[in-house]
Amino acid sequence: MADRPYHHGELRTALLDTAEALIRERGVDGWSLREASARVGVSPSAAYHHFASRDALVRALARRVLARLGERLADAVERARGDGVDGLVAYGRGYVRWALEDPAVARHWLAYNAGGGDPAAPHPHRVLAAELDRLVETGRLPAAARPGADFVVWAAVHGLAALLVDGLVRFATPEAVDEQVDRVVRATLVGLARQAPPPQGWPEPRSSYTERVTGAGDPGQTG
Repeated sequence: MADRPYHHGELRTALLDTAEALIRERGVDGWSLREASARVGVSPSAAYHHFASRDALVRALARRVLARLGERLADAVERARGDGVDGLVAYGRGYVRWALEDPAVARHWLAYNAGGGDPAAPHPHRVLAAELDRLVETGRLPAAARPGADFVVWAAVHGLAALLVDGLVRFATPEAVDEQVDRVVRATLVGLARQAPPPQGWPEPRSSYTERVTGAGDPGQTG
C-alpha cells in the first residue's frame, strides 16, 4: 500500500476520525488498527508511529470525545446559569441529549473510562462539581449535602440517559425528554437537601477522574 502524504499531526487526526466512524458502524470491538489504516490510506506501520495498538487509538479517541463533551456541557451551564438551578438542569439536558444523539460513541467513552480527558478542556465531572459548589455558595444546596453529591447527580442523569438510549424508557418528543431531565435533576436536589448525613459522614465515592485529581489512582491510567 502506498501511504497517502500527511503533514505532521494530520495522520493522527485522520486515524481518530476513522476510528470514530468505525465505532458508529460496528461498536468498539468490531474493527482493527489495520482496517482503520486501510481506510485512511496508509500502511499499519505508519499508524503505529502514532498509536502502539488499536486499544491505544480507542483510548485516545475516548479522551477526544470526553473533551468535546466537557466543552459542550460547560457552554450549556454557562448560557443557562442564573440564581437558581437552571445551570444544573442544563448540564443534565446536555448530557442526555449527547447520549441520544451519538449513542455508539457515548458507550465507547464509558467502556474505556476516559476520565483523564484533554487537560486543556473542561472535564464533565469538573463542570458538574463546580456547579454544585456554586449551588452551595448561593444557598440552593446545604453544605452538609455536598460531599459526594456530584456522584448522586451523575448517577441520576446517566441512569436516565442509559434507559433512553437502550429504549427501556421512551418519550414522544425531545421536549418531553427535556422535561423529564428537569424533573430528575430537581427531584435529586430536593432529596439531597432533605437527607441528613449519617454520624460518620457519607462514604467517599471514587472514579478514575477523582483519583487522578487527588493523585490516588494509578498514574498509568487513562482515567
